Amino acid sequence: MSHNIFRHGLLALAATAATLAVSSAAIATTKNYTVTAPDGVTIAVQESGNSAGPTVVLIHGLLGSRLNWDAQVNSTVLRRYRIITYDLRGHGVSGKPAEAEAYRDGRRWADDLATVIELTHASNPVLVGWSLGGAVISNYLAASGDSQIAGAVYVDGVIELKEDQIVSHPEVYRDMISPDLKTHLDGERTFLSLCFHTQPDRSTIERLLANAAMASWEMQGAVQSMTIAASEGLSKTRVPVLLLYGEHDALVNTGGAIARAKEIDPHIQSKLYANSGHAPFMEEPDRFNHDLAAFIDTAVAH
Repeated sequence: MSHNIFRHGLLALAATAATLAVSSAAIATTKNYTVTAPDGVTIAVQESGNSAGPTVVLIHGLLGSRLNWDAQVNSTVLRRYRIITYDLRGHGVSGKPAEAEAYRDGRRWADDLATVIELTHASNPVLVGWSLGGAVISNYLAASGDSQIAGAVYVDGVIELKEDQIVSHPEVYRDMISPDLKTHLDGERTFLSLCFHTQPDRSTIERLLANAAMASWEMQGAVQSMTIAASEGLSKTRVPVLLLYGEHDALVNTGGAIARAKEIDPHIQSKLYANSGHAPFMEEPDRFNHDLAAFIDTAVAH
């Protein structure tokens, strides 16, 4: 009997070791590849975390790239999820079409997200959109509905491009599209500084500036009049939606944006981050990552 007990114990240990090995391999794997949107734009995608876990798609904001999500991709709290990030059109190493309509038409951005979900075989993902990424989610919901997703998180997300929801910085947005290189770069730098209540460390700032310098000039001009189907998207959504906003946001009017979202859908939940500006996922990453993990777990079980 003791021999059998010992044998079963060894088998159990071997099985556990094999499971841990598979789990560790899944977590350690990072994939970089591209997908092609319906209008031919190439979208750069990165995949990390646990390939067998619930999926979360992280969508960055204006002048960013998928590198904005480093504090989430490298989080021990979030490594149990399959994490998909991608560079928006006109950003990072994704395609940068020259025509303004490629950016002004909000449906194009929605189609990019739909393509990422489809071609990565993302099963019932949670969508997380920062700033402009929130507008991308709204346009996706308007075009595709919510049948293919588990939930959505707006991180200081743009609900609509209206005066009561966007803090006015006309000189900054003017400078960002200036043909003069110095004025253009200084405008981008000012925009990035407005993203934070507490400024990041120097290496992070330098990476953000490099991100911004890679962004399409045509996109920066056209996106200021991008169509956003927030009412059509959020009004018919039945999956959980959460708004996570910084109280000191200098770009999005937190009160106005949250009020408008809840006017469209009274079931939307919201949380405010007292020590954050426009980027709570970078300014208060530990709290953000725990809040996101809790939301994902609730949404996938919904």
